Amino acid sequence: MAEDRRSLFVTGLKNAHAMENQALSIIKPQISRIENYPQVARRLEEHYRETEVQMKRLEDILASLDEDNSTLKDWMLSATGSMAAMGHSMADDEILKNSFANFAFEHFEIAAYNALLVMAEMGGFEASIAALRHNLSEEEGMAGWLSDNLREVTAEFVARREAGETAKV
Repeated sequence: MAEDRRSLFVTGLKNAHAMENQALSIIKPQISRIENYPQVARRLEEHYRETEVQMKRLEDILASLDEDNSTLKDWMLSATGSMAAMGHSMADDEILKNSFANFAFEHFEIAAYNALLVMAEMGGFEASIAALRHNLSEEEGMAGWLSDNLREVTAEFVARREAGETAKV
């Protein structure tokens, strides 16, 4: 049973690493395209840096278990994240679609870290708990920021559209 729990935990860690890699591939193009929503760009830049550190924390946990991340999973999820970002870039309401998708993705990450914490506790991987909680806290912070700012971003989008200004990004 202990080996099953370890295997499940390692798989979850590799999935989380790939998930964070996907997050980077989603955030980076958004940052490069934002012109009219500086508050969003600033927060995305901050979260991009947080995500890089989150990946390092996951790599450290994996290394402590004599494991490493899955290059294939990282590549596949990075590619799907890039495609999702490209899809939104064609929309007239790109900033809103990105906001909705980012909000949903943050909650996906929150769920993943909550599950990893349960696996860490059940598997006796106490040394990983602080790092996983730190990652969870940062994801919750980003989700909260997105929630708190959706009204402002939406209102700014609508006002720009009504004024005939570029509202997209």
